[in-house]
Amino acid sequence: MGRVNLTSLKDCFLFAQMNAVEIDTVSALFQEKKLEKGKTVFVEQMPGESLYLIRTGAVRISKLIAEGDEKTLVTLKEGDVFGEMAILDGSSRSATARVETDTVLFSVNKTDFEKLCKFNPGIALKMMRNIISVFSKRIRENNDDYREMLMWALSQSD
Repeated sequence: MGRVNLTSLKDCFLFAQMNAVEIDTVSALFQEKKLEKGKTVFVEQMPGESLYLIRTGAVRISKLIAEGDEKTLVTLKEGDVFGEMAILDGSSRSATARVETDTVLFSVNKTDFEKLCKFNPGIALKMMRNIISVFSKRIRENNDDYREMLMWALSQSD
């Protein structure tokens, strides 16, 4: 498995505030994974071990809402990141990720991220801030969606 080149993805939020040398350092952590349409990256409640960056393709993130019934939360595309909390807290997956089209993913596992934290704390801190920033944005967006759903439900009860 060769070294992953992230320079084409330098505009990805994950690398915000990083210079070329820092991005190159982070590149050494990533592994490339090719998946065909329909393959599952991970399922809800599975132990979380890796963060994924979409190089090409699309990944659908869904949540089980009833036995055998899934709701699509979002479809992610090139440059998007998912599974990011796995490298921070290692908890189980909160959703399922399935490949919508043939996809190339770059992944970094929790163990390698922890090595980055130990040996390059400045770079790890930048990456962690970027992860937390996108995570916070997603929480705010989900709160707005929840508020809209409640307002719609209340308007239907009149």
